[in-house]
Amino acid sequence: MKFGIFYEHQLPRPWADGEEYRLLQDALEQVELADRLGFDVVWEVEHHFLEEYSHSSAPEVFLGACSQRTQQIRLGHGIIQTAPGYNHPARTAERVATLDLISGGRVEFGSGESGSEAELGGFLVDPATKRDAWLEGLEVAIRCMTETPFTGVDGRFVQMPPRNVVPKPMQRPHPPLWVACSRRDTILLAAEKGIGALTFAFIDPEEATKWVADYQATLAEKCVPVGHFVNPNIACVTQMMLHPDQKVALERGLEGGNFFGYSLGHYYVFGEHQPGATDVWAEYLERRGEVGYSPEVAAAVEQERLGAKLTAGDRTGLRGATGTPAQVREYLERFEQAGVDQVIFVLQAGKNRHEHICESLELFGREVLPAFRDRDEAQVKAKEQRLAPAIDAAMQRREATPPPPPLPDGYSFPAIPRRWADEQGSEEMKAWLEQFATERAAGQRDARLGILG
Repeated sequence: MKFGIFYEHQLPRPWADGEEYRLLQDALEQVELADRLGFDVVWEVEHHFLEEYSHSSAPEVFLGACSQRTQQIRLGHGIIQTAPGYNHPARTAERVATLDLISGGRVEFGSGESGSEAELGGFLVDPATKRDAWLEGLEVAIRCMTETPFTGVDGRFVQMPPRNVVPKPMQRPHPPLWVACSRRDTILLAAEKGIGALTFAFIDPEEATKWVADYQATLAEKCVPVGHFVNPNIACVTQMMLHPDQKVALERGLEGGNFFGYSLGHYYVFGEHQPGATDVWAEYLERRGEVGYSPEVAAAVEQERLGAKLTAGDRTGLRGATGTPAQVREYLERFEQAGVDQVIFVLQAGKNRHEHICESLELFGREVLPAFRDRDEAQVKAKEQRLAPAIDAAMQRREATPPPPPLPDGYSFPAIPRRWADEQGSEEMKAWLEQFATERAAGQRDARLGILG
């Protein structure tokens, strides 16, 4: 089983000058540390307008910075919003490919559709068609990365003529594909499309067992890969904070971790938000006893066996991998036994402190990670052998699907002045352009170039 770290770049109010700068610099230091310790992936989300919950609107920039400060850790888009209303598929392909090249082929390409009014409404993406838009955007982005040239699309959500989209990714034909999943239906959709499932549901290992079984059964029966190969992996997200003393781990991690859950609910479930004014952190402090976490509840539930949630009576909040190294090791072994391929940790949440995050990473890298790493290679090989017949059948189904449209015979496109000359039938302008081309090829400079700006 592999391990990742996940960033929303949370920044609860009140904000002081320089706090966004410090937030990102701290995160880069944490990623450097995780790379040295042997973590497998850093995952960065794409969200827009979600104040306090997620200041991560340009993941390609953050991951690009990570690529130059690390050596081994893979760089996960977790996720890119691929509906064309958010990102044109050609731009998605260009950014993913460029990151793959500058990182030496370390990109994981996760996609998703978002479910918040802040984003859907902000980009005028129709909630009723967002899944179809996600899929079309993903399909076109994959084609842009893999076709030379891309032969064009006249789709429901995006129209684009033939162009050769460059650069192409280092990982051929494209980086591994993932999709964000929070419910069973999206797990099954991931399996049907041959995509890795990034599960953001904060589930217990025992629940994960069923999700893994459902995913693999669907993959065997129905998978028609959207990409050029199958990524049959499941990753589960959980919050994390480690300390040798369980009480200290709870004190350091629960408030921030539960703000993560509360602020997610604010934007996706129950909140009313006034841009630039609503104070989500203040609301959380006021209501946390009602909706998920209070210090009194935390003190009452120092249970030895960890679960995704912290429970006491009728109070429920997130806990996950918050505890001692021994508790966390046992918790993760249950995910391993469930067949989960990767566990992704949320440490940067709420007002969790940078030094506590780094201490947790170091403790995990020293006392928990090595045993899992020693077992991982053999487990991966065994899974590959077990799923090989299902994946072969899925690829055969893919080969039976209609191919992309062919490139029209003789297709080309003229430079704009050349098109003007053709449209106007101006032989004089055509002759001028030919002469201009000859002069430029000879290295001659011409002031007439200014007319083209």
